[in-house]
Amino acid sequence: MDDEAPYQYVEGHPEGEPQNNIGTDPQPVVIHDARGNESAYTLDTTGFQYVNWPSVEKDFVDEETIKTKYYKEVEDILKKETGAKRVFIFDHTIRRNPEPESGKSGPQNRGPVERVHIDQTFNASVERVRYHLGEDAERLLKSRVRLINVWRPIGHPVAHKPLAVSDWRYLDQEKDLVPVRLIYPHRVGGIFSVRYNPNHQWYYLSNQTPDEVTLIKCYDSEVDRARLTPHSAFLDATSPAEAPHRESIEVRALVFDSE
Repeated sequence: MDDEAPYQYVEGHPEGEPQNNIGTDPQPVVIHDARGNESAYTLDTTGFQYVNWPSVEKDFVDEETIKTKYYKEVEDILKKETGAKRVFIFDHTIRRNPEPESGKSGPQNRGPVERVHIDQTFNASVERVRYHLGEDAERLLKSRVRLINVWRPIGHPVAHKPLAVSDWRYLDQEKDLVPVRLIYPHRVGGIFSVRYNPNHQWYYLSNQTPDEVTLIKCYDSEVDRARLTPHSAFLDATSPAEAPHRESIEVRALVFDSE
């Protein structure tokens, strides 16, 4: 990163400025396979959780179907796994390989993010509640609030660039988390970039299928449990070359303990 405070533009950027000023620091790490031991990882202890929940939606190509039928499934998952009384889904992202003819990534073909990050800072999570929930926000903020991503493969098991998640308990919040201004055309949010720390403990679910979702906590107002989870796609050298490229959908939701 340069001397300027870290930033990233979400949609376009001013002429002469880069999309972001976030540097990279590639490091080899050991990523443990959680397969066969999925129950050991929970949202409140490690910050992530694996759930077997087949979806009636298979293709994820129709936006209206996603927002009506699939969002309802995600709400059901989150209520069952967290005990929440209210779930507000504010967006989703579909990741597919960029179109080979143009090499460009559109709304339906954004590739995996290969940078360790957390989708919201603490302050940005609170501001999301105010931004989306209006006059209910202050009342909801008086009880427990979580921001959780629900990540699911599409179409086939994941071979290339699986999703890795890092155990909250090995994170040094003071040293590892770097706030980054997330600049939208109409507002400013924030994400955390994450510095390399050899103490981090990383996990993934080998050959994760479309019936298996990963719950990723990005914020928790409670401070005596896991509050967030660094995550990233990673290059798996053992992936068979002939396997199809990864496709996935992640749905982001605010989860409340009050109605």
